[in-house]
Amino acid sequence: MREPPVGVTDAEVLAAVRGHWDAGIDRVEHLPVGFGAHHWAAYDEGRPRLFVTLDALEPRQSAAGLEAAYAGAAALYDAGLEFVLASVPTTGGTLTTPFAGAALSCTPWREGEADGPTDLAWTTTALARLHATAPPAGIPRWRPLVAADFADATAALTRSEWGPGPHADAARDAVRRHVDDLARWTERYHRLAEAARDRTWVATHGEPGSHNQLVTVEGRLLVDWESLKLAPAELDLRTLVEDGAETDAEPEMLELFDLEWRLDEISQYVAWFAAPHAGTADDEIAFGDLLHELARE
Repeated sequence: MREPPVGVTDAEVLAAVRGHWDAGIDRVEHLPVGFGAHHWAAYDEGRPRLFVTLDALEPRQSAAGLEAAYAGAAALYDAGLEFVLASVPTTGGTLTTPFAGAALSCTPWREGEADGPTDLAWTTTALARLHATAPPAGIPRWRPLVAADFADATAALTRSEWGPGPHADAARDAVRRHVDDLARWTERYHRLAEAARDRTWVATHGEPGSHNQLVTVEGRLLVDWESLKLAPAELDLRTLVEDGAETDAEPEMLELFDLEWRLDEISQYVAWFAAPHAGTADDEIAFGDLLHELARE
């Protein structure tokens, strides 16, 4: 996120990192990177040591589910997937710790370039290895993210005032114009979700695109494993298809996860702009994404 979280200070993050991971850390700095979670660099005598992440929890995921996902990523690394950037355990042996109503975690700091051009050959090979590896015990199991009544609930919400905030009216009007589309997409999504029960399920990253890859001098890494799930492989393969790769992905399962991405994004942005907002850089990005998801092919 571009803006630091409201109500959380760097001093509080520093105390948590020192208390749960490394007492030698002497400074943290909020990083305006990513979208969805907050991140800090944690320094020891001027050198970055840890990459700190604050993940939101309910309703998107539980504390236990997030812990299981990060533990699963560590197990995948131990199973020989060297491209997995796994979390650093706390002094208590967990991968996360409660913090500010959310969950704090750390990975080792790695110097590199993020969100560059997609390397389709590398990504295809990495995902093939991931999907062929035995899923770690206890990782979260995929389930539909958007409720069957999403379209009706959203239509009802558009009949009330949104905000206040600079994008409230425009966001509400845009959503209102697409309520019939939302109903059609949601019905199709849940029909495909039922069909997914009969498919083969594997360990999936969830969002393996270039925005979750880090190119280092040692090689390319796949980061941000909070979305690790047992699911049909198309949850990951959708990213490859969007980038133009040839895959043996099943079209209906690709459609399922494309619909899921679209509906989940719209659901989050509906909640975002129905609530008060100030017009920050994050608000601008969110508003643009909402319009894109409503209108794209």
